[in-house]
Amino acid sequence: MRLPRRSMDLFYFSITLAIASSALYHFTQKQIPSGANPAVSIIITYTVSLALCLVLLLFLRPAGGFAFAMKSLNWASYVLAISLVGLELGFLLVYRSGWNIGMAAVLVNVVASLILVPIAILIFKERLSVINILGILVCLAGLAMLNWQR
Repeated sequence: MRLPRRSMDLFYFSITLAIASSALYHFTQKQIPSGANPAVSIIITYTVSLALCLVLLLFLRPAGGFAFAMKSLNWASYVLAISLVGLELGFLLVYRSGWNIGMAAVLVNVVASLILVPIAILIFKERLSVINILGILVCLAGLAMLNWQR
């Protein structure tokens, strides 16, 4: 397996992979039996994930070897692990508590995106255009519409 090298191929491949994986993620999270222990479920999820990543290493060998690649990591990889467990447990409990699969996914993604806007501006020095601001307003209107007459 080789990842696309050209920037446009990678551009479309990466977003397609993220969208497909996100949809599969929510579908399968909703399918975990209500009687399954959340901790055991997450352990199995990450054990299989580790095995898949080890197989992926056969195709995406790190330059300089695994130990060298480990040295290039920073705190973000470790905090990402904490956020992933929170994400897994959060959605597992969200679906168990009766949330609609479409509603929960939209709500979480829109609110998380809105939280990231000031971070993008302040930390990453990203800029918002008028169209971006209008998009944010549409997201806010969408949140209001999702909760209309609940």
